Amino acid sequence: MKVSDKIAAFLEEHNIGHVFGIVGAGNVHIFNSIQERGFTQIICVHNEQAATMAMQTYYRVNGIVTAAILTTGAGSTNGVTGVVSAWADSIPGVVISGNEHSKYIEKDALELRMYGVQGYDSSDMIKKVVKYNSRVMDPQNTIYELEKAFSIAVDGRPGPCWIDIPMNIQSANIDEGTFKEYKKDTTDKACSEDEIKNVVTLLSSAKRPVLWLGHGIRLGHAQHLVKELVETLNIPTLVTWAGIDMIDSEHPLIYGRAGVYGQRAANFVLQNCDLLICVGTRLAIPQVGYDINEFVRAAKIVVVDIDKDELKKYPGRYTPICADAKDFINKIISKYSSDKNKKDISEWRLICDGYRNRYPIVNSKDHPDVDGFINSYPFLNKLSALLRPSDIVVTDMGTALLSGHQAMNFKEGQRLITSTGLGEMGYGLPGAIGASFARNKAEVICLNCDGGMMLNLQELQTIVHHHLPIKIFVFNNDGYLMIKHTQKAMFKGVYSGTDNKSGVSCPDYTKVAHAFNLAAFQIRTWEDFDKIIPQVLDHNGPLICEVFMHPEQMFFPKLAVAVQKDGTLVSPPLEDLSPLLSRDELKENMIIGIHEKSAML
Repeated sequence: MKVSDKIAAFLEEHNIGHVFGIVGAGNVHIFNSIQERGFTQIICVHNEQAATMAMQTYYRVNGIVTAAILTTGAGSTNGVTGVVSAWADSIPGVVISGNEHSKYIEKDALELRMYGVQGYDSSDMIKKVVKYNSRVMDPQNTIYELEKAFSIAVDGRPGPCWIDIPMNIQSANIDEGTFKEYKKDTTDKACSEDEIKNVVTLLSSAKRPVLWLGHGIRLGHAQHLVKELVETLNIPTLVTWAGIDMIDSEHPLIYGRAGVYGQRAANFVLQNCDLLICVGTRLAIPQVGYDINEFVRAAKIVVVDIDKDELKKYPGRYTPICADAKDFINKIISKYSSDKNKKDISEWRLICDGYRNRYPIVNSKDHPDVDGFINSYPFLNKLSALLRPSDIVVTDMGTALLSGHQAMNFKEGQRLITSTGLGEMGYGLPGAIGASFARNKAEVICLNCDGGMMLNLQELQTIVHHHLPIKIFVFNNDGYLMIKHTQKAMFKGVYSGTDNKSGVSCPDYTKVAHAFNLAAFQIRTWEDFDKIIPQVLDHNGPLICEVFMHPEQMFFPKLAVAVQKDGTLVSPPLEDLSPLLSRDELKENMIIGIHEKSAML
């Protein structure tokens, strides 16, 4: 049996309906075998980066681990960005890359910079950003290595794997009975009874407990338990950006999204708690701020994470529980339900309600329309209210990410997907493609920006080719708005490479839409919103809707460097978001007292 035929059969046996890639000399046998077998459809993108990004959202939407089929040379290097992105966000997937003839890849040859025609040591290059990688040098090991890669990708903390298969190994013919098989070896990380008892004891004694839920819950296939967990503990709950869509945003126990670009009420809830229980979140800097010692400084912290290395990140700051999120949630629900020593925290709930009422997510003070331009925050807040029950939203970076993750509300069944770890511009279009195919060419709302669109603009043709009903919103703010703010703060407003005048320009996206035979819309005013959005949502097929923003619009609230009375700069703690509240108002909101940094501002 030809090895590449066996690879195609392997994909069918694993119910993989779609893979993503670009054909080349290094993977031509695999492409041919998949095509001939007819079960798996190859989605041909126009940059391998898009293949490894689409591979991620495909899994995130339907739970099926898929593959990116890359060729040798630049075909594999192009795919690395999406692999690092998957590594950062713990998304499983398998890259199957071609390489030069194995006779060029002997041990001694690997010391050469290049071998064969386009060969290089891709396996060694990517080993730091995958859970497992291997090069198949014996045809008999092909299925063993693929089985191992697909198994390891989802075991424990998920992530990408990479299997390199030289072209002559792909084309080899061997007896089917000689293919070696891999026996799955899974990691079982369960929390102990003592750990659960300790958490229940902490909950029973806490006056101001808070639950913080992250994407690790969905990765642990426990998202269906989230509502039961929240209602069983019956304590104020926050969600991370990657975990927003696990529970209805308007659930009375959900108090929002905290962090450096958090919601003001959510940050007050977080920073005033006396017990914080984190499940499935790695507590990255965008969540906890720039000084871990200022983070929930009056609270005991419990962190549940399946990755023991993540639990070593802030030694001494919290109680670590190395466990699978699903196991922890099931056990804490069971144990806490029968606990007879539950503390009455109704007063704390009322305080949190007060934060939510006083500081609405979208408001005219933080998000005004300026100079005739509509603000992206109320735009996306209103758009989210019009989404359908099963809508998928995929965002790129910049305005799409910040405004979307701060201002949009989601109901059960809706999805919000983005790259939160690597945060690479260009994620939006390929991410939307993967998400659409994951639900049989479902409609996807793709939030993008004029700058980010350019990084994978070529994938518009993939969308057109497959007639994917992807509604692309492009926020036009003349370049890279986030970096404009950085340059304004650091270099007194001297821009470099961030807008048209300083070296970066973007095309007329209406003309771009017409070039790709896409429908095009433009929104400049709220009157346009009321008229155009119904047309966009009802349109049958892909489109581009350009939304014109003020080129200097601020992203508020956010944790920003503030100027002290003596003119020096300071980064305040997480509760002290910009635009700064008066010190008296801040004091009124801080049960634990304001930090000395804040007192000086």
